[in-house]
Amino acid sequence: MLYFQLVIMAGTVLLAYYFECTDTFQVHIQGFFCQDGDLMKPYPGTEEESFITPLVLYCVLAATPTVIIFIGEISMYFIKSTRESLIAQEKTILTGECCYLNPLVRRIIRFIGVFAFGLFATDIFVNAGQVVTGHLTPYFLTVCKPNYTSTDCRVHHQFINNGNICTGDLEVIEKARRSFPSKHAALSIYSALYATMYITSTIKTKSSRLAKPVLCLGTLCTAFLTGLNRVSEYRNHCSDVIAGFILGTAVALFLGMCVVHNFKGTQGSPSKPKPEDPRGVPLMAFPRIESPLETLSAQNHSASMTEVT
Repeated sequence: MLYFQLVIMAGTVLLAYYFECTDTFQVHIQGFFCQDGDLMKPYPGTEEESFITPLVLYCVLAATPTVIIFIGEISMYFIKSTRESLIAQEKTILTGECCYLNPLVRRIIRFIGVFAFGLFATDIFVNAGQVVTGHLTPYFLTVCKPNYTSTDCRVHHQFINNGNICTGDLEVIEKARRSFPSKHAALSIYSALYATMYITSTIKTKSSRLAKPVLCLGTLCTAFLTGLNRVSEYRNHCSDVIAGFILGTAVALFLGMCVVHNFKGTQGSPSKPKPEDPRGVPLMAFPRIESPLETLSAQNHSASMTEVT
C-alpha cells in the first residue's frame, strides 16, 4: 500500500513538472476583439516584478502549513493527556524489516504528505484549466500589439481568430493567454484552508482557544489578499480569481474530509463499554426475581399453618 501511494505521488509531481516546465501541453489560441477594453489594461511587467513574486508565494505556501503541522504535532505529543490518547489511537508500526514509525512521525508524515499531494494536484488542475481555455489576461492587447491596420482589425466588431495578427513578444503573449483560473488564488486558498482545517479539527488543547482563531483568520486573510493583488495589478480578471478560490477550496475540503477523515484529533472520545452478552453468563449469576404466583402460594401456606396451630 505504501509503494502504491509513492507511485501516485511521483506521478502527480511528474505531471505538474510537465505542465510547469515543458511545452508538452500547448495553450489553446482564443480569439478576441481588437477594441476590447477589458483586454487593454497596462502591462504590469513580469511575475518577478509583482508585489507577490512566485518565489515568495511558493515558499510561504509550502512553509506555513508545514510549520503549523510540525509545531502542533510536537506540542500535543509532549502534553501527557494528548500523548496517551495519541498512542492509543495510532500504534507503532514496522516499515520494512528495520524501521519503526512511532505515532508522532506517522501523523506528521501523513498530514504533510497529503498537503503536498493536494498542492501538486491543485497546480495540475490550474494548469489544465489555463491550457484548455486559453483565457486572455487583462493586459493581453497591450503585449499582443495587433496590427490595427490589417483588414481584420479595421472592422470594429470583427472577432479575431488568427493568432498571427499579434506583433509582440511571443513568450509574453503565450503567458498572457493563461489567465483562467488564477494560480495564485487557487494555491493560496488551498494552503490556507488546509492549515485552517488542521488547526480547528486537530489541535484540542485548552490553551489554544485564542491562538486558533488568530492563526485561521490570518492565513485565510492572506490568501484573500493574494487574490485581490492579482486583480489590482491587472494580472487576472475577477472571475479568474473567484474560479481559483473555488478550485483550491474544493481540493482542500476533499482531502480534509475524505482522505484524512476530517483530521482526526489526538483526543479520542472515550469508548462506551460493550454490553455483556447474556448468552455467555451462567444462569446462577442472574438475580432471582420472585413471581406473583410464588408470593401468593407462600401467603396461603403461611395462613394454613396458622390455622393448624
